[in-house]
Amino acid sequence: MNTLTLDPGRLFALGRSELTLLVRNRATLSVALLMPLVMVYVLHSSLGEFDLEGGTAAIGEATLTGGIGMVLILVVYMNLVSAYVARREELVLKRLRTGEAGDLEILAGTALPSAVLALLQVVVLAVAGAAALDATAPDNPLLVAAAVLAGIVMLAGMSAVTSSFTRNVESAGITTLPLFLVTTVGSGLFVPTDTMPEKLASVCELLPLSGVMTLVRAGWTGTEAGTDLARAALVTLAWIVITVFAVQKWFRWEPRR
Repeated sequence: MNTLTLDPGRLFALGRSELTLLVRNRATLSVALLMPLVMVYVLHSSLGEFDLEGGTAAIGEATLTGGIGMVLILVVYMNLVSAYVARREELVLKRLRTGEAGDLEILAGTALPSAVLALLQVVVLAVAGAAALDATAPDNPLLVAAAVLAGIVMLAGMSAVTSSFTRNVESAGITTLPLFLVTTVGSGLFVPTDTMPEKLASVCELLPLSGVMTLVRAGWTGTEAGTDLARAALVTLAWIVITVFAVQKWFRWEPRR
């Protein structure tokens, strides 16, 4: 990387340009806006098959916390992989790198619209979803917010890493599928971790988004023990560090040939 500094002016200028491209791409924008809602509906139907302690309210809370995970995966990770690949293949990243913007500013500016969109959807989900699903409000909103921000940073980095192994935009749906499937099943979005065998649950706790989801659930319900929160925070931090290293080592700024 050229530099790790961030200039707010350049960052927002890059973000504004990326937002313009996102709005012009109606298909991508529609997926980013509508797919999380569809997945939340599917998630609610899936969780209804489990006998969760707390009844309807517990299902509503599990749906909302799982929905936050779906927003992060769909809006940040999957959307950004396509964005990074498209900008790379169009030589946009290469041109930007010859200017004043540093590497971190280019990557962050590209991710900014998706990050803001994800945050807005999480807020809507927390407010409107809680009312519609008869769920309680978050017990610790600051912990939920911190977990969501950590998830955005981690998944933005992972999307940059995944884009390095993605040949074109059309193949992004394939390269993003492994993390999507592993997360939805292993991080407790569709299948509550409490229903898993103990050894399997212990392995799933180490998955990239598991720590974030544990923190989100703890912030919403306030039921997690301190040791669980510390372990979840350490897992999340470890994945962020691993992701930063991987981006520095493997991210591609020029088209694959």
